[in-house]
Amino acid sequence: MAVWIQAQQLQGEALHQMQSLYGQHFPIEVRHYLSHWIESQMWDSIDLENPQEEFKAKRLLDSLIQELQKKAEHQVGEDGFLLKIKLGHYASQLKSTYDRCPLELVRCIKHILYTEQRLVREANNSSSPGGGLLDSMSQKYQQINQAFEELRVMTQDTENDLRKLQHNQEYFIIQYQESLRIQAQLTSLSTLPLPDRQLREPSLQAKRATVESWLTREATTLQKYRLDLAEKHQKTLQLLRKQQTIILDDELIQWKRRQQLAGNGGPPEGGLDVLQSWCEKLAETIWQNRQQIRRAEHLRQQLPIPGPIEELLTELNGTITDIISALVTSTFIIEKQPPQVLKTQTKFAATVRLLVGGKLNVHMNPPQVKATIISEQQAKSLLKNENTRNDSSGEILNNNCVMEYHQTTGTLSAHFRNMSLKRIKRSDRRGAESVTEEKFTILFESQFSVGGNELVFQVKTLSLPVVVIVHGSQDNNATATVLWDNAFAEPGRVPFIVPDKVLWPQLCEALNMKFKAEVQSNRGLSEENLVFLAQKAFSSSGVSPEDYRNMTMSWSQFNRESLPGRNFTFWQWFDGVMELTKKHLKPHWNDGAILGFVNKQQAQDMLMSKPNGTFLLRFSDSEIGGITIAWVAENPNKAGERMVWNLMPYTTKDFSIRSLADRISDLNHLLFLYPDRPKEDVFSKYYTPLLTKAVDGYVKPQIRQVVPEFTTAPPDPTGGNATYMDHAASPSVSHPHPYGIYPPASDPMLDGDGEFDLDDTMDVARHVEELLRRPMENQWIGHTQS
Repeated sequence: MAVWIQAQQLQGEALHQMQSLYGQHFPIEVRHYLSHWIESQMWDSIDLENPQEEFKAKRLLDSLIQELQKKAEHQVGEDGFLLKIKLGHYASQLKSTYDRCPLELVRCIKHILYTEQRLVREANNSSSPGGGLLDSMSQKYQQINQAFEELRVMTQDTENDLRKLQHNQEYFIIQYQESLRIQAQLTSLSTLPLPDRQLREPSLQAKRATVESWLTREATTLQKYRLDLAEKHQKTLQLLRKQQTIILDDELIQWKRRQQLAGNGGPPEGGLDVLQSWCEKLAETIWQNRQQIRRAEHLRQQLPIPGPIEELLTELNGTITDIISALVTSTFIIEKQPPQVLKTQTKFAATVRLLVGGKLNVHMNPPQVKATIISEQQAKSLLKNENTRNDSSGEILNNNCVMEYHQTTGTLSAHFRNMSLKRIKRSDRRGAESVTEEKFTILFESQFSVGGNELVFQVKTLSLPVVVIVHGSQDNNATATVLWDNAFAEPGRVPFIVPDKVLWPQLCEALNMKFKAEVQSNRGLSEENLVFLAQKAFSSSGVSPEDYRNMTMSWSQFNRESLPGRNFTFWQWFDGVMELTKKHLKPHWNDGAILGFVNKQQAQDMLMSKPNGTFLLRFSDSEIGGITIAWVAENPNKAGERMVWNLMPYTTKDFSIRSLADRISDLNHLLFLYPDRPKEDVFSKYYTPLLTKAVDGYVKPQIRQVVPEFTTAPPDPTGGNATYMDHAASPSVSHPHPYGIYPPASDPMLDGDGEFDLDDTMDVARHVEELLRRPMENQWIGHTQS
């Protein structure tokens, strides 16, 4: 059901919240009459932080205005005439408002749609049968909202009590002034003749006694009122602290944790609109109570009455100041983190946001935010409140930015769009630590006042750890440091301590999250894949996940120590697989065509039970970012004997010349993808179409892959003679010799394990391609005079 249809069914506070989204910046009538069009546009596809997206936003603005004008033109009748004028006016108004800043329109509509969806979702949950069926998140939200309602009632109650106290105190002062007047009259009697004094004095003294008696009783009552009010404020502040702890220490910390895991490829951390609405409610309630406490203090100063109230009010004032300080400093957050692998001399961006900026009117005097890069040790000193002023570990260009207030969304944020790390100052490294293990952080700091300079805040926030590199070759090792930190950092840690060892299942979760994100696939790592990775990581032969359930992997095993017999680490091998899959194999991985995580012996065992021509694709054990084809076929030297062949691994370099699907198409001896899928069913949709027509009298040459031992010409679809880029004819074809399970290494195209050396064969292919370019006889598929 359309969101707008459901939004119109909201009631009570939810309806009020929905209505408050609209105004001159975006009239509710526009939402109503263009509801279908608005909800069908791709608002989320526009990056609000990218100025280059302004063109898309402008196009949407123009379309919106056209739709409004079209809707206006179709209005007929008396009512239609008025609506036609109104819609036309709105079209002009929106064009005038957003023509120079179309991204603000997108920001406004995204905020409206998000809030409507949230309100509808909450309403549906609360009205669903069986309150016990509410999910835990909805229950938590309900508890938070109930606490806010309780705080609202308590704050209103103390406001009423304060007014009553003020009224009573004002009357007390009037009566006190009356007692002073009576006392003055009694004093003045001394100047009168005795008969007059005796006549008037008794009544004045009686009146004075009555007033003083009342003042004594009322002073006690006022003191009790003051104490009762202070006790109520204490209870309100207790609930405020509890509510603030839930929002800042639970919800906001969880959002930051989701943001950190998103850096490893986890799901998006989600918007801040709900958190901001809670923080704004906190700020509003805190400020109301703070003003009440100050008014109570003013009343005490206006009429001092001995008692414990002075101490109580001082304590309350200190508590409420601590609460608002914690709120302001905790809600100065990084909405968009800088890249965690940061290359020098490269532009990068970040966004910081003050969640309570709009509610506390900080935007009336927009503060400036400064960004500085500091080391891990400097970050530790900063959190210990040690003096680190002017300390930095490098120079960032364009590192100052003024916070901007977006009225449509009520957000106050600073968008650093063009920062660049000019230089970095590294510290002395410990032991085996490399430069790609050294962590820095971007410190964002600002200063502003609230309440007319009544309170001045210095706010600071640290980015997630960043690893600084100077060359792209350092990227994979830097990514390993970031992955480990994001996955295993504990809340509230000392910067930037992480465990040196973690349980294997924990690492599996992190690797799977990263793999799915990098490859952009819903097909993650299966249990069998993870067992294969465990075997590789621990040099183990265990075949059950339970064999590795309680095993731990250290950082050194992960990305310091090379795998046995290799010159690369476990992470470097895994990262190579991800890169290859992301760049060249994504559709095949998504189709399930790549088993990938299978070793050579497993491949042999799997294929020997299948018909000849069955093949599978597995990632190379011996080469970073390599994939090989293993297939089962007859032993050409021994009739009746079958064997498994392994092609030398392909890498990114090879796939930049010819794709995997085309290479599989070239190899006619490959018939069935394991276990029994005809290869054409799996790969044909990815084949590159053949160009058979001559252009300007020339026929374009084609590279095709052949394996010398298995060269058979396919039928030519054009009826002509196909030309192959024969890598080289294997000597074993023309000069038979004995074979073992793998062909002997004397063949220059085969390695010691009987794998075809693709680099050599491609060298031959390139040589033949060069020959084909020369206008020599017999080098063209069909020779044409130029």
